[in-house]
Amino acid sequence: MPSRRRTARCSRTAELFRHAFRAKDAHGEGLLAWALYAPDVSAQGNRYETAGETVDLSTALRGKRALLVASTGGHLAQIVRWAEVLGLRPDSVFATFASEQSRSLLQGRDVVTLDYVPPRGYREAVRSVGQLFRQTRRERFDVVLSTGAAVGVAAYLVGQVRRIPVIYIESVSRFDGPSATGRILERLPRVDRYTQHAGWADRPRWRKGPSLLDDYRVIPAPERAARRPGEQRSIFVSLGTIQPFRFDSLVDAVRDRLRPGDTVTWQLGATVRDDLPGTVEQELTAEAFDQLIVGSDVFVTHAGVGTLMRALELGVRPLVVPRRVERGEHVDDHQLQVVRELAERGLVLLREPHDLTDGDLEPPDVAIRRGVAP
Repeated sequence: MPSRRRTARCSRTAELFRHAFRAKDAHGEGLLAWALYAPDVSAQGNRYETAGETVDLSTALRGKRALLVASTGGHLAQIVRWAEVLGLRPDSVFATFASEQSRSLLQGRDVVTLDYVPPRGYREAVRSVGQLFRQTRRERFDVVLSTGAAVGVAAYLVGQVRRIPVIYIESVSRFDGPSATGRILERLPRVDRYTQHAGWADRPRWRKGPSLLDDYRVIPAPERAARRPGEQRSIFVSLGTIQPFRFDSLVDAVRDRLRPGDTVTWQLGATVRDDLPGTVEQELTAEAFDQLIVGSDVFVTHAGVGTLMRALELGVRPLVVPRRVERGEHVDDHQLQVVRELAERGLVLLREPHDLTDGDLEPPDVAIRRGVAP
């Protein structure tokens, strides 16, 4: 016979799902409407939200065991960095989707594999709650931490059902305000929300946390650009793995500016092509990805924050072309926000497809170093 405690927990779970699936908003998204009428599923208040402009999360979370939930791509890259920066316990558990990136990046770690949830796929996110709950129900966690995207809502629901404190750190690419997931979570109780940018830290129900961008600076590297004019170049082009968005404008711009003898490796993700010179891959392991970034003369990429952070970590200034919603390349223009900020810091070379020149594909004469300037 089930215990009263287990019966009560099942009742709370059932109520969560009733609200999530039955309530509708103007767009037919049940979860968005549910955010306005969230049931009182937990008496646990916020544990880490403190007064002040900036919150020292590393002090609050160091040595804690966390359930770390994130979509693949930049969200996963960020949460892996946060696990390191915040000093979380090494036996913390990551929950994400199956991909070459997650298999390589999380090798040797405890991982829960979830079904893919597309950007703003909140129905799919709600369906992944049961999957996440079942696969972690015997584990004990001090905190649930998510960096999004839509799967961050699943992390919130599991934290509420299990009465575990929930923390959401908005992506470093969100300079002007929260993402769609962040806007949902700001309407919900018992979740601590942090932005990485001071520009909107005064938004109600948000706090300023640390930023992953503050570690990097530019240093001269003239030896990287020391080559004869017209010499053969090795170029690595990466479009990330986000589905289902193509990025043909960047591919065409690079292809049309290649010289005879240039060697190119293309990592195309959803942009399936059969008309390109060089080596074409859909996905790459983390090891192969790193080797190509470091070993190529020029690294050309979209403005996916995970890709950019990895290039900076490896000391390489990338040539960046942001995806644009007007060309059907993403759900919004947040990539433009992050790349503009990085360009102002000198950490990337920003171009649009029609502005790309042959000279842009020359090796940069600078490198990136992590750490505070002397």
